[in-house]
Amino acid sequence: MFAQRTNLTRSLALFAAASFALVACGSEDSSESAPASSSAKAVEQQSATPRLALSYDGGILVLDAESLEQVADLPVDGFIRLNSADNGRNVFVSESDGFRVLDMGTWTRQHGDHGHHYTTTPTLTDMTFGGEEPGHVVPHDSRITLFTDGTGEVDIVEPAELLRGNPASTTFTVPEPHHGVAVFREDGTVVTTVGNEDSRSGIAILDGERKEIVRNDQCPGVHGEAAGADGVLAFGCEDGILIVNGNEIRKVDSPDPYGRIGNQAGSEESPIILGDYKSDPDAELERPTRFSLTDTRTGQLRLVDLGTSYSFRSIERGPGGSAVILGTDGALHVFDVNTAQEIAEIPAVGAWTEPDEWQSPMPNVVVQENIAYVSDPAAKKIVAIDLTKNEKVGEADLPHQTIELAAVTG
Repeated sequence: MFAQRTNLTRSLALFAAASFALVACGSEDSSESAPASSSAKAVEQQSATPRLALSYDGGILVLDAESLEQVADLPVDGFIRLNSADNGRNVFVSESDGFRVLDMGTWTRQHGDHGHHYTTTPTLTDMTFGGEEPGHVVPHDSRITLFTDGTGEVDIVEPAELLRGNPASTTFTVPEPHHGVAVFREDGTVVTTVGNEDSRSGIAILDGERKEIVRNDQCPGVHGEAAGADGVLAFGCEDGILIVNGNEIRKVDSPDPYGRIGNQAGSEESPIILGDYKSDPDAELERPTRFSLTDTRTGQLRLVDLGTSYSFRSIERGPGGSAVILGTDGALHVFDVNTAQEIAEIPAVGAWTEPDEWQSPMPNVVVQENIAYVSDPAAKKIVAIDLTKNEKVGEADLPHQTIELAAVTG
């Protein structure tokens, strides 16, 4: 049974003391204003100001995504992970004891047929969710679903509420804690992984009361998720992938007895899921050279030879739903997912090797507004590549070797 509760009383102390000096336009609805997480004055801008967050051992760098200039350097203790809230402004920082909300200090407030754009100083807020061993963050269908591995707690958050500084969430707990993931859907159902601290076997679909509708236990080592066109979801297995369409769950087998798809990337523009692919069950660290393309309509799983290795931080989606993979040869490889043909190879960073420890610094790629941002820890650099022109359009030095990368649109 899935234990459910609603938590509307998390601390608002930091936000109660803060306010924005916003420029009014006509009759303003104050509920649409985005409260600041610091006392710094908000400055109105001519257009949206996208920003980047990069973690390093000791903190988080915040950059202007267009100029690549540093906006802030925020100290944080311990190893952390970064995930965009997909609301234009916030990033979730996975600390040892929960998810903490980072205010990137950039947002747009809609007013009728136009918007007003603002920036302020980025700040780590007091808004937190979950608990020990925070895991996956999934923005999907106007909600953000946070899965806490150590407790099995699942928090469902409205992105707009984060903008208002309201850390309320609807929460339930899965039967046994595990390294899992959950996804809220617009009909109120939730798809969540099934497992315990020793193993994971598949997924279950829960109704609005968090009672199980259906499950599939034919997905050993289930890991990761992605959303494709028409709201179809995919979850990776050690021997294939699960496709979820409505309340139907379909298993697509790998061509190898052990064919692990542990990390996936989806696109609303494509019914095809991009995934990694590992086929050596005995490898301590397999550095794959093939990736997978799974058609969620037909169940066809196609393996494609990249010609170089890559890491779990290397796969992204680009314009038109294209597949974007950062190879250890230092190039961005762009593929048409319908034909599985490479359509561009763009030099990005120096050649690199995936480290033995996944927490170590390694190149990352994030795509936002047709621009691919690639971090290069060895060179302490970040580069910006226009995927419509297939060329580098920006580069900047960084003060630290960075580990993870997230972006917001502003």
